[in-house]
Parts: sequence; C-alpha cells; structure tokens
Amino acid sequence: MQSPTYLAEGLRLPTNGLDYTILAIYFVVVLGIGFAARRSVKTSLDFFLSGRSLPAWVTGLAFIAANLGATEILGMAATGAQYGVAVVHWYWIGAIPAMVFLGLVMMPFYYGSKVRSVPEFLLQRFDKSAHLLSSVLFAFAAVLIAGVNLYALAIVVEALLGWPQWVAIVVAGFLVLAYITVGGLSSAIYNEVLQFFVILAALIPITILGLKKVGGWDGLSDSLTKSHGDNFLSAWAGTGIGHANPLGANWLTIILGLGFVLSFGYWTTNFAEVQRALSAKNLSAAQRTPLIAAFPKIFIVFLVMIPGLVAAVLVPKIGTSGSSLQYNEAIPYLMQELLPNGVLGIAVTGLLAAFMAGMAANVSSFNTVFTTDIWQRYVVKDREDGYYVKFGRMITAVGVLASIGTAFIASSFSNIMSYLQTLFSFFNVPMFVVFIIGMFWKRASMKSGVWGLFAGTTAAMVNYFWIYKQGVISIPSDQGANFVSAIVGFVAGAVVMVAVTLFTAPKPEAELAGLVYGTTSPGMAEPPATGDDAWYRRPSLLGWGAVVLAALCYIPYSF
Repeated sequence: MQSPTYLAEGLRLPTNGLDYTILAIYFVVVLGIGFAARRSVKTSLDFFLSGRSLPAWVTGLAFIAANLGATEILGMAATGAQYGVAVVHWYWIGAIPAMVFLGLVMMPFYYGSKVRSVPEFLLQRFDKSAHLLSSVLFAFAAVLIAGVNLYALAIVVEALLGWPQWVAIVVAGFLVLAYITVGGLSSAIYNEVLQFFVILAALIPITILGLKKVGGWDGLSDSLTKSHGDNFLSAWAGTGIGHANPLGANWLTIILGLGFVLSFGYWTTNFAEVQRALSAKNLSAAQRTPLIAAFPKIFIVFLVMIPGLVAAVLVPKIGTSGSSLQYNEAIPYLMQELLPNGVLGIAVTGLLAAFMAGMAANVSSFNTVFTTDIWQRYVVKDREDGYYVKFGRMITAVGVLASIGTAFIASSFSNIMSYLQTLFSFFNVPMFVVFIIGMFWKRASMKSGVWGLFAGTTAAMVNYFWIYKQGVISIPSDQGANFVSAIVGFVAGAVVMVAVTLFTAPKPEAELAGLVYGTTSPGMAEPPATGDDAWYRRPSLLGWGAVVLAALCYIPYSF
C-alpha cells in the first residue's frame, strides 16, 4: 500500500450552468425512480429480490451496469494507461467465459434452489458454519468494494466542484443511501438500466475525441510504440514464462489466475451480480440475464481501454513520480482537456451514474446478506416479515456509513483496479473453489466447505502480504501478485476440502437434490413463462454466441 494520494490541484473541470442543469435533472430522475419503486415494496422478497418479477432485458442491463462502476471506468482506464492493450484480458478472458458459465451451468442451481443469496446456497449444500463464514466474508468484502466506488465518485466530484475529498465521499454516499433505502433492489435495478445508457453517453465522446486528439489509431499506436515499446500494444507479447512485459504476468498466470480463478470466482459467486439474475421472473430469464449482459461486455473494453491509452500519450509519465497525475485520474484529465460544455455535463453525469451503480450493487447485496443470512438466521429469528424490511433499510444505512470509511482505504492506491483484484483474490476465489467442488462432487463433506473457505482466504492473504509484499518471492507487479494469490487461494482451498472430506461425513444424498450437478429439483425444471421458443429466449444459443463473438474480437490482439 502506498501513502495516500490526492487529486491533482490543477485538475478542475470547466463546468458551467448547462452542465449543472444536466446533472441536476439526472439526480431528480434517480430519486424519482426510488420513490416510484417504493410502492412495489410490500414484503422482504420485494425489498431484497424485487419479488422475483423482472424481465430478462431489465435484469441483463442491470447485471452489466452493476459492474460498470469504479472497476470499469476509472479502474480499467487506469489499467490501460499503466499496462496497455493487456487490459482486454479482463474482458475476453476474464469475463465472457465466466458469464456464460454462470448462465448455462450455475443459474439453474441458484434459481432452482430458491435461495435469496449466494451464501444461502452454501447453507443448503454444506452446513451452518460454511454459511456463516461465507456471509461474514461477503458482507465485509461488499463494504470494501462499495468504498472503492465511493472513492472513485469522490474523484469526479472533487474535479467538478473542487470540494475536499472527504466532503465528496460523504455527499455521494448519502445520495446512494437515499434511493436504495426508499425503493430497495427494484430502485437499484431500474436506476442501473438508466445508468447503463448514461454511462455509454459519457464514454463514447471521450473515446472518439481522444482518438482524434492523438491522430487516430495509427497516431496512438505510433506514439505508444515509441514511448512504451511494442509490448504495450500487444495482449500476449512478452508473456512467455521468464519474459518481461508491462503487466508483470506470464501466460500461465493470466489464463489460470485471471481467466479461470479470479474471473469465475467473481462472476459466479459475487452476489452483487448474481442478485440481479435472482430477481428475474423465471428460470429462463435468470439464465439469460448474464448472457444478455455478455454482449455489451465484449465491446465496452474499447470505451475504457482507448481513453487510458490516450492518457498515456498525452501524459507520458502518468502514474509515476515524474507526474502529478495518478493512473486513476486518466478519465477526469481527458474530460478536462477534450469535452465542451454540455457534453462535459453528460460525461460527468455518466461517471456519477457508473459509480452509483457499482456502489448500489454492493450495498444492496450487503443489506440482503446481512439481513437474511446473518441477522434473520442467527440473531433475531421468526419475526414478522415487516420487521426484516425495516431492518434491511436500517442496515443499508450502516453499510453506506461503513463504505464511507473504506473509501479512504481505496484512496491510498494509485490504481484502484489493483486494489479490487486484491480483494477478489481474498474473498471471491475461496468461495468459488468451495462452490465448484461442492456443486460437482457429491462426496464433498459438510465440514469441508468451511475449512476450504478458511484455507483459501488465509492462503491468498499470506501470499500477498508476506510472500509478495515482504519480497520472499519476486513478483514484478501488483496485478501479477494478485493472479498468483488467486491461484494459491484456489489450490489451498481445494486441497483442504479434499483432505477434510476424507475424514468427515458427507451430506446425505437425499439432501443434495438440485444442489449437485446431475441431480434435479422441481425449481430447476421450471419452464419459461411463455411458450415462445424464439432464438433470443434460448440461453444456450445466447451463451455460445457471446463466446464466439468474443473470440472473433480477440483475433486482432492474439499475435
């Protein structure tokens, strides 16, 4: 961790009344959606899962918008500026295959078992100890990740208004708190659909004007080749084992660490994403949710990678001691330099929308897990439904206040993408190994879940904080260390699960229906809501279509 760094003093956006008017209109619409959604909140299922009533196109757009937070906008642009074209790995290797796997393989288990959260699935598959540990770890991680989005939002507000960073963090946090507390998950999801289109309206002009500024793609590539070398513009060059490259990782750690462990760990067990699919109206819609999201995900990489590359040309020493700008500030810098008023207002609104979507996703998943998996299950049991709705609103406020605190932790990282990947290796990867073994191996015992989760989390932390940070083994970059930590956490969790299983009792086979591959439950056999058999209602065709399209996109970067 580095010492805290703050937004460059000269990075102030030249906004005027038109920009502020656009921003004010957006805030009014966001709060209006929250109050409109309040009328549909009558039960805890309505508040936490939108009553399982939403169509696939709504949940699909919300699914991708929930991910379009700090990770995508500031984080991925920062990664592009720091590591170059290698940023495509986070999309075409590190997202699309896992999203397809979630839709085709895992959603029938999640939706068919009628669980309200990801940890609740572990309760059904393993036991209370695995459930409680996973609930606590997930709630903690959700607050940390929500803090990343708050910090990213504060960067933009600080650039816009010149407010102190702590003021921007507090104000942004309370705005998100207002519409989630009022309207629950429905408010968050419908706002995320709106935010998806506003985000695109922000990123497209930055990308187009940025390319124009540096002389198009040819001018961009020529400049970066001269200043950063050939490998900066190649996804795979220099990734041989023992070779040097900007990312500081070889092909094995990229494929296993990012493409398998981190990617599948995030997309298949992160409840902030899965919650959107669980709110769909039926199993078919739930399966199509991540598949619909996969198609825009394929192309969004260009809208975040290119601005990062442009920033690397315009500010050659960005993120180093020779520059006053951090990697995180690539997007605000381009907004200041490129966008005219009016367009600037749309861009600011789009970025604020992105960060609020990311924070809202994590806060809404936090309140669900804390209320249903911790409070209702272990603390205050068997109360009337209205009590848990009220408690859910109260714990939402607690989650936002905690996120305000964790936002200051995120401010100490020059590249928040590295920080996020560190969190994913600690929390998502161990949960994924427990899920994947429990879902495909009937013999995995009840006690193996909690010990696998504990071992995976501990091993990933030991690798990062001791082996990497203390220099026991030399790893070239934070991202490379994250990939290694993910692999270590996965292997440790898997080995411990197998070892514990050999000496402890398995769960009775009669209790595994619908929880292990090869078994079925009534919910998993649920047909679509209509008899329409059109191609766009077939999850398998949508899924494999996304994989093929991503593969075609990757061809220009594979050599």
